[in-house]
Amino acid sequence: MSTVRKVAVVGWGAIGRVVGTALAEGRVTGAELVRIVDNRPLGEAAPVRQATFEEAIDSCDLVVEAAGQGVVREWGERVLASGTDLLIASTGALTDDELAKRLLAAGPGRVYFTGGAVGGLDLLQAVRTLGPLHAVRLTTTKLPSTLEQPWMDEELLRRMRTATGPVEVMSGTARDIPVKFPKSTNVAASVALAVGDLDAVRVQVVADPAAHHTRHVIEASGGQGTYRFEVAHLPDPGNPATSQVVPYAVLRSLAALAGRTGQIL
Repeated sequence: MSTVRKVAVVGWGAIGRVVGTALAEGRVTGAELVRIVDNRPLGEAAPVRQATFEEAIDSCDLVVEAAGQGVVREWGERVLASGTDLLIASTGALTDDELAKRLLAAGPGRVYFTGGAVGGLDLLQAVRTLGPLHAVRLTTTKLPSTLEQPWMDEELLRRMRTATGPVEVMSGTARDIPVKFPKSTNVAASVALAVGDLDAVRVQVVADPAAHHTRHVIEASGGQGTYRFEVAHLPDPGNPATSQVVPYAVLRSLAALAGRTGQIL
């Protein structure tokens, strides 16, 4: 008889609500929602008991992070050291090399990452075992309002707010970009995780007032072959910085961890 995974969801926002509700309604075979962690009192909105992080770790064997990069930095190692597994949605935190090394070395809990808003990462991870890719590029296009950041100067904000077409907001590597856009560019870190090198992934962030869909284009090439993946998602209505599909990608990952048959791994 298979063991039911006891799950805590951290963060009751656009991602956590969808994931937690599906778990609470029994829509993920082999997984049960037992705790919710959030820094706001949820009251009757919580389908199970709201708990502190410490209580959640004690009562669960799998924690789903859906609350942002800061939670990964503060709690990731502690979750794994307790023997609890951790599924990370905010992969942007892994642009910190030292944190990434510590998480991958921590245990006895196991750390997993969800692909989130893009596909093809499993193929890139397989391809890299044949040798390094020579060129990897990610272009992310979103609505200007979802990309505004406190560090931006008035000139850049003006260009974004008055744009009538696509405007490049920033370009750099997968090491640089997620730090500057902590809620919008987890995809860059996910691509780098698949490729195995933060500095090998060139990233361009584009603001476009006509971007009714969030678009990610991944292009990679090497001696093994040439690869191109393009996705265009509707933004989440409650949090336009997140694609609507992301919580369902988390649920797919959860189903695999809970042992559902028929999963593509």
